[in-house]
Amino acid sequence: MPALEGPKTSVSDQPETAATVNSHQLRVDSTRKMPSFFIVGPPRTGTSWLHDVFSQHVNLPAPTKETRFFDLHFHRGWEWYFRHFADSSDGRMVGEVAPTYFASRSARNLIAQWLPQAKIVFIFRNPVQRLVSLYRLKLAYGTLACGFEDALERDPELIRSSLYATHLREWKSAFPQSQLSIRLYEDLSSNPRGFVEDLAGFLNIPRFTLDESQLAEIYSTKQMTEPKSYFATKAATAMADWCKARKFDSVVAAVKDSSLIRLFLGGGTPFSDIPARSLRKASALLLRETEELEAMIGRDLSAWKTTTE
Repeated sequence: MPALEGPKTSVSDQPETAATVNSHQLRVDSTRKMPSFFIVGPPRTGTSWLHDVFSQHVNLPAPTKETRFFDLHFHRGWEWYFRHFADSSDGRMVGEVAPTYFASRSARNLIAQWLPQAKIVFIFRNPVQRLVSLYRLKLAYGTLACGFEDALERDPELIRSSLYATHLREWKSAFPQSQLSIRLYEDLSSNPRGFVEDLAGFLNIPRFTLDESQLAEIYSTKQMTEPKSYFATKAATAMADWCKARKFDSVVAAVKDSSLIRLFLGGGTPFSDIPARSLRKASALLLRETEELEAMIGRDLSAWKTTTE
């Protein structure tokens, strides 16, 4: 039985182009409102929280947060894509919160080709802390079952999505500066109201006030554990991905919101601490990217050059 929406598989660098897609799939219904913005992450930068907050005010994919259309499923065509959105006749803006797009050449090229006026939002987080969070999420959902250093070698997404300066430079070459917004996770976690108000202004979303209930801690892996059964969780995650690709999102969402989720998620041992040596290795590996990003955005990122989780 499909069970849950877990961490995403590694992004693809093989873009779907017009040459690989049937012509009828490339036709866009002129009555549909096209997305005007993409919050591209990378993963583990508060995007799930932002999706929940903005979903009440703009037209975002549902019940699944991410369509993976521009990095995995473009070959399925626009009709498949728009089935993820509610009817746009109510005038609400259409957009996506899609963190896997950040490191995907396919997503970047296809969005630039089909939606050149779209606004793109980036949220950068201390790279070592983000790596640890993404690694633990993958452990929890059964897509990894190894130590931190081994994971860095086995799972390309961990490092690829951490190349902040490299990928930002590529996005900047594809879109005008006026359409790009570069933000830090620390600003979101320290002042969520101000962050959301400023972001809404950039995206031309009518201003709104956050409820007190929305100001809870940004989603994290602190309460997660390793799965009770790695193989059951891995199989459930794979089945959920299969269902979502075939637009059975409601089935996945129903299981995720039911008590059945306990069969697949959690119940195992708490996450182990990452050895300081491993954190230093990861920090050294990404130091150049951090320094280049620091120069690109004009923000002091000295705090990112330490090795604490």
